[in-house]
Amino acid sequence: MDIFPPSLEQMIDALTRLPGVGRKTAQRYAFHLLRGSHEDSLGLAEAVREAVERIRRCERCGNYSETALCAICRDTRRDETVICVVEEAVDIAPFDRSGFNGLYHVLGGLFSPLQGIVDAEQLRIRELFDRLRDGVVREVIAATPTTPDGEATALWLARALRPYDVKMTRLGMGMPMGGSLEYVDENTLQKALECRLSM
Repeated sequence: MDIFPPSLEQMIDALTRLPGVGRKTAQRYAFHLLRGSHEDSLGLAEAVREAVERIRRCERCGNYSETALCAICRDTRRDETVICVVEEAVDIAPFDRSGFNGLYHVLGGLFSPLQGIVDAEQLRIRELFDRLRDGVVREVIAATPTTPDGEATALWLARALRPYDVKMTRLGMGMPMGGSLEYVDENTLQKALECRLSM
């Protein structure tokens, strides 16, 4: 028998779908929302609903956007000769805070046999190749994490980009092995960009 009303159980179950949120944390969040002001809780729900309905992937780079092209791809002041390839859109923010002024490409994952991603068609790789065809891009930075899947993806990209007239580089010193880019500080990322290595 459930000790909470069905609607509360439903909210707790929904919150457990968030990454890193177990049942106890989900209960804490749910009770916090119920204890808080009615307006704040409904405001959060409305903000989530609006974001889910309005946000889509940028047609060029795969970042999140409310328009066909994201703000980064629309910014004519950025260096369009360099593309930083990242695993997910969340990885863009730390690079931008580090001072990187090129463009980005979001793969939407990594080659990962354990997660069933073993084919280039499962990632946004064809879209990357399309961006290289006009000859504007001179360098592609593999900014995937230093995990086994990230390393395998970077090596695959290095091989696949050989037919294109681009320099392929990898982040250099300062990046911790096995670390996620999401948790790396801007100074470390800036140094890794400055010391990137040819592949």
